[in-house]
Amino acid sequence: MNFSFNEVRKRLLSGDFSDLFKPTHQSGYIHPSEVARLFTSIPTENAIVAYNTFDADQQVNVWPYLDVQLQKKIIKSISAERASYLLNKLKSDDRTIFYAASKGLERSRFLEYLNEENRNAVERTLGYSRKSVARIINTDFATVDATMTIAEASEHLRLFHKDSEAANVIYVVDDEGKLLDDIPVRRLVLNERSKKIMEIADGFCTSLKITDTIEDAVQKFKEYDRVVLPVISEENILLGVVTIDDVMDVAEQKDTAEIQKFGGIEELDFPYVKTPFFSLLKKRAGWLIILFLGEMLTATAMGYFDGEISKAVVLALFVPLIISSGGNSGSQAATLIIRAMALKELNLKDWWYVMRREILSGLVLGIILGAIGFIRIAIWQNLHWYDYGIHWLLLAITIFFSLIGIVMWGTLSGSMVPMVLKKCKIDPATSSAPFVATLVDVTGLVIYFSIAAIFLKGTLL
Repeated sequence: MNFSFNEVRKRLLSGDFSDLFKPTHQSGYIHPSEVARLFTSIPTENAIVAYNTFDADQQVNVWPYLDVQLQKKIIKSISAERASYLLNKLKSDDRTIFYAASKGLERSRFLEYLNEENRNAVERTLGYSRKSVARIINTDFATVDATMTIAEASEHLRLFHKDSEAANVIYVVDDEGKLLDDIPVRRLVLNERSKKIMEIADGFCTSLKITDTIEDAVQKFKEYDRVVLPVISEENILLGVVTIDDVMDVAEQKDTAEIQKFGGIEELDFPYVKTPFFSLLKKRAGWLIILFLGEMLTATAMGYFDGEISKAVVLALFVPLIISSGGNSGSQAATLIIRAMALKELNLKDWWYVMRREILSGLVLGIILGAIGFIRIAIWQNLHWYDYGIHWLLLAITIFFSLIGIVMWGTLSGSMVPMVLKKCKIDPATSSAPFVATLVDVTGLVIYFSIAAIFLKGTLL
């Protein structure tokens, strides 16, 4: 990075937008990603003014790195002619991402800036599922004919294809546009120019179907160690390409959404720092209300066992210990299972394997925690740090078996709830840690007091 971030930021804040972003790689050049980072550190109004000082090509280069909110405000602040030039010059995937983030009348208004070809392409792409690779397909790819020599192919590429990240791999197609093979550019450079294209092809070409999901794309990129993959139709017609950076961006958004859901929050439409205050409250309030109503059942459960508590107040001392252990074990299991399902390590048919494994894990973990609880009561009683009464041993046994039962229930609930949600076509991440913890809190109290009624009946109860 050949510039002082703080110095440029000060100039932008002061309203000095002159000669900041040179289009050539010389001292003082700022990469578009750094421009975007600068824009996030200054007021939106200053960022828009600075952006509008760029020439048209600079604006196109910087655009993909800006957040969608700023992109929309920029389009609304510039002339229709400049907006049309900008949106039509974007790469197809960047254009689709922008329009996918717009809805209703806003999207219709923005579509008016596109020429007919690009408008039809965007509308066609948006007809696919949000999870489909069609949403991030780049139609700026390079193709050659199988019968060409390397010299002919190189000249063809120079004349008819522009420089782009997708041009790192050249695709061999037949007269109907069907994909035959892919060739890294390095093979064109390192082989004799008189060789035929098919002489340097290896006959292996992995691809994505237009209906494949982003998860499928991530898996193939990992499996085949590629930076770009072709996207084909059911008839094997080459439709475009998907690059690893676009897949990573979408995968990051998906992971962010799942983490938010797992934390008991509705998916945010924008980054945290860009989300309006009342919108953020709305996203958080829904789940909090649901969880609060769920936790009210805890009070109901304790009220049901009010008689037992009044007879043995000492039982109430261990309620936080009991319910937190169950909630924690459930959250652990939910986290492990949701991540394993996301990575395709597990699927629904593995439910019996997961159940057996988690019941055994819950049993062992429950014995460990129960033993610690038992020892804790024994030490406190014998060192006279607290008097649990003459029946302290029965109380310790109650805690021991209660923790075993509750931890087993927690691990079982945490592992099965995501699979049940998946079966119901609901995002497993919705089985958030707070949800599982609330479920186990309520049922854990029932388990605790039921076991207490068995071991303490006739003594404390």
